[in-house]
Amino acid sequence: MTPDPLMQRFPSSATARLFGQHIIEFDTAKGWVRMSFVATEDFLNPAGAVQGGILGAMLDDTMGPALWLKNGAGAFSATIDLNVSFLAAASPGLLYGEGRVVQLGKTISFLEAHLSDAAGRMVARSTASARMIRERSIEHALA
Repeated sequence: MTPDPLMQRFPSSATARLFGQHIIEFDTAKGWVRMSFVATEDFLNPAGAVQGGILGAMLDDTMGPALWLKNGAGAFSATIDLNVSFLAAASPGLLYGEGRVVQLGKTISFLEAHLSDAAGRMVARSTASARMIRERSIEHALA
């Protein structure tokens, strides 16, 4: 199987590496992505569950790639607001995120995602709005 050229350009980040993020499948036309994360013992709160801020970051790291893919790798997302609902305690191990673009605007998009454990139990869900930053704008800002 030939690697998808879009995935060869997929940007990685320190948090993606920290969370063991891997894209499992995606649909650029729908702006949808499914990925996996690895929740380690280091991510646990004193009650023994994965800390909520970590789950929120994983959700954010699911929605951003959905927008990046929908834009054909032409824009990154800057989260404007993020609403997270915690549905169940998450244990260490594999977590699966699904994210999608709900509405794609010219500069602002609306996104949603959820995280499930290896048994398929949903542990958290989120919605967000994000400002799209075109790659040319990023390159110009860094110059």
